[in-house]
Amino acid sequence: MDYKKTLLMPETEFPMRGNLPNKEPKLQEKWDEEDIYGQVQQRTEGRPLFILHDGPPYANGDIHMGHALNKVLKDFIVRYKSMAGFHAPYVPGWDTHGLPIESALAKKKVDRKKMSVAEFRRKCAEYALKQVDNQRTQFKQLGVRGDWENPYITLTKDYEAAQIQVFGEMAKKGYIYKGLKPVYWSPSSESALAEAEIEYQDKRSASIYVAFDVKEGRDLLDGDEKFIIWTTTPWTIPANLAISLHPDLEYAVVKVQDNKYIVANDMLGKVTEVLEWESTEVLKTFKGKEADRLVAKHPIYDRDSLIINGEHVTTESGTGLVHTAPGHGEDDFFVGKRYGLDVLCPVDEKGVFTEEAPGYEGLFYDAANKEITQKLEEVGALLKLEFITHSYPHDWRTKKPTIFRATNQWFASIKDFREDIMKEVNRINWYPKWGETRLYNMVRDREDWCISRQRTWGVPIPVFYGEDRTPIITDETITHVSNLFREHGSNIWFEWDTKDLLPEGFQSEHSPNGTFTKETDIMDVWFDSGSSHQGVLEERPELRRPADVYLEGSDQYRGWFNSSISTAVAVTGKAPYENVISHGFALDGQGRKMSKSVGNVVVPSKIMKQYGADILRLWVASVDYQADVRISDDIIKQTSEGYRKIRNTFRFMLGNLHDFDPKQNKVADQDLQEVDRYMLVQLQGLIAKVRYAYDNYEFSTIYHTIHNFCSIDLSSFYLDFAKDILYIEGKDSSRRRSIQTVYYEIVTNLVKLLSPILSHTADEIWGYIPGVEAKNVQLTDMPEVREIDGEKELTDKWNLFMNVRDDILKALEEARANKVIGKSLEASLKVVAKDNNVKELLAGIEDLHQLLIVSEADIVDAAEGAKEYEQVYVHVEKHDAERCERCWVASETVGSNQDYPELCDRCADIVKEHYVDVE
Repeated sequence: MDYKKTLLMPETEFPMRGNLPNKEPKLQEKWDEEDIYGQVQQRTEGRPLFILHDGPPYANGDIHMGHALNKVLKDFIVRYKSMAGFHAPYVPGWDTHGLPIESALAKKKVDRKKMSVAEFRRKCAEYALKQVDNQRTQFKQLGVRGDWENPYITLTKDYEAAQIQVFGEMAKKGYIYKGLKPVYWSPSSESALAEAEIEYQDKRSASIYVAFDVKEGRDLLDGDEKFIIWTTTPWTIPANLAISLHPDLEYAVVKVQDNKYIVANDMLGKVTEVLEWESTEVLKTFKGKEADRLVAKHPIYDRDSLIINGEHVTTESGTGLVHTAPGHGEDDFFVGKRYGLDVLCPVDEKGVFTEEAPGYEGLFYDAANKEITQKLEEVGALLKLEFITHSYPHDWRTKKPTIFRATNQWFASIKDFREDIMKEVNRINWYPKWGETRLYNMVRDREDWCISRQRTWGVPIPVFYGEDRTPIITDETITHVSNLFREHGSNIWFEWDTKDLLPEGFQSEHSPNGTFTKETDIMDVWFDSGSSHQGVLEERPELRRPADVYLEGSDQYRGWFNSSISTAVAVTGKAPYENVISHGFALDGQGRKMSKSVGNVVVPSKIMKQYGADILRLWVASVDYQADVRISDDIIKQTSEGYRKIRNTFRFMLGNLHDFDPKQNKVADQDLQEVDRYMLVQLQGLIAKVRYAYDNYEFSTIYHTIHNFCSIDLSSFYLDFAKDILYIEGKDSSRRRSIQTVYYEIVTNLVKLLSPILSHTADEIWGYIPGVEAKNVQLTDMPEVREIDGEKELTDKWNLFMNVRDDILKALEEARANKVIGKSLEASLKVVAKDNNVKELLAGIEDLHQLLIVSEADIVDAAEGAKEYEQVYVHVEKHDAERCERCWVASETVGSNQDYPELCDRCADIVKEHYVDVE
């Protein structure tokens, strides 16, 4: 007889190989055809709302690993919430204005000088929408579920109209103003920048010490002294109007050979060292306030440099005397304003000197450094020139250095409602917790937000000017412009005459003749995306403000998290979010920033083509995403091994459910074998831990918990010993059906728990589970923890057994290493318990040898040669009986049955009862 035919071996069409790159696109097509997003929304309608508001990625270029990390994390949350009792719509969005799109068109040889502003803006819009389509396709390939056909896009009419309303509301409350102030200026972009658009990189700069002769010393100085300043921006010397001293610092007049210099007393030692003075004599000291309004001579021009007092002066570096150019520094501007100084800014929007800097007209500011230092040396004012490398602000888009430059700009006065923002920051839940401190400190130090940009592609600042150039921002004009934009789009600002943009019959005291002009600047793109709480959460009927979660990269504390809370608190008094989650950056396998020049860029599309989106999703779930994360081919290979383990665990259980009908074959809890009920208890622990981790956004805990359950609880124990029952026993044996019942519950629960993470694989598995009612696992709810009778007693007993089993496994491994046995089924064990608890435990377990996967296991009071372990003494020897040809267990009963001499009594009885017709 062919005894293989009498075994109930696993049967399933669920394939061992995932073949994800080929399978996933077909699943995604199916989701689209069936509108799985719509089905989920319909199923959960009426439940409590959960809103994760999508921070808009910039619509330019293919998605990178940071995009993938971000969107997949969001998808985990939304998918989970829709299975956890919530109605969780997800509206993806895109940021579509700004310089990179203008630059991209320039690279495509689009000549903006040959077209009107409106025509160029249409080109920008066309380009942006193509980028949206490209990125949308790639996000869907990641398996991200959302309302992809109805995203929010910052260039659409309704969004721009809502943004105008936000601006108008802020203006109505007095938070918007126009003023001359030094702002970050990017000569490479020819535009003002906000702090969020600044990044710091190392830059090599000239470091100079410059002497200013005293002109008026009053009774304090003799008149032949020189004030020494230090600066790393020689190009700002032509704009110098003052020298700032701290009122409470002590300053020293120092004699060096035939010269007398003035420096802060605390800095004397350092300055002596840097300027290589051989001998110094302090002639006198005075407080900074005593020198207030003394006068020095500008070293290059025939004009005065006023000595003033400023609290911003420190002795951390330099000389304790600060070169002050109100047109080129924020501190300089404010202290200069107090003293009535002009705001001299002799550099134009391209970074080129104007006629206000005689001798340097037409020179780019950086190139002028050399000319100015040479002039200072020529007139004897340059005391030291060296070069230093230091951290310097750069334009985050062009990667070129920025300057401080005083210009007329539109500002949002953050300081006017800063306290309200800070209160909201303290109220919000932050993941990780340090996010609260980070944003709080940013807001605490923030004065004004420069919201105007001297560009073309963006939302116009909706301000009109009368004949006297007074800005006009009224409820009437704002509402009218907003309504026009909602109907026609913002391009009309550049296409229509000013009078046609105003409300019909509009008159203003500032323009009695009805002559108006309009603002030509556009809004900062952070104002665009920062208005999404109004343009999306308030505008969309299926959403609401505040959102439950904002989730973005850690760079968004200075970006979207910041601009969103600023505009929302300004307009509503409340933050637009209840919880903020941030993630780190994606680095290469060695922890380096990805760079095309280094050649270490890992691209999501390549991983998806080679391994599949679910492997990428599993990687996201496996890492500590709140810190910077590493990814490389080796790391992805490790992730795919983890995936393979999970997949094969499912395959094994599905294979052993091929003849199981849950409606007919399910065994009631009280009739289950004890070890099976113990596994149900273990499953409840898994569900509780995984649900808690989902609720707290701890995805790596989910991955590691499920992976360990598959590897240790299932594969190494439950699935392993159960083969002897599932394959060997009769089809309807109570022990077999007991295990199948628990397998079924494990499979259905586990696939639901994994569905938000392995979205494609979970759908695939669901199709192979017998008897499930829902068409798709996405249309089910998360498993709830249920009570198992006698849970504590079961846990105590079987946890102790697992500890004893660990001892026995060690003994078997040692016997295998010593060539006593080969496979564990060759073993015969003698086990001596160290205490009565263990003895009673082992004596009370039927078929102990089966759980240990050995041929014989005897519990004895003593065994010669037994080795000591933590719970038991164990003696392992090779079983000397013949092996059963069917179950492979060595047994003295093999040969005792005349009809089936190759089988043990157990197998002979099973074959006789169920397989008499098998040839």
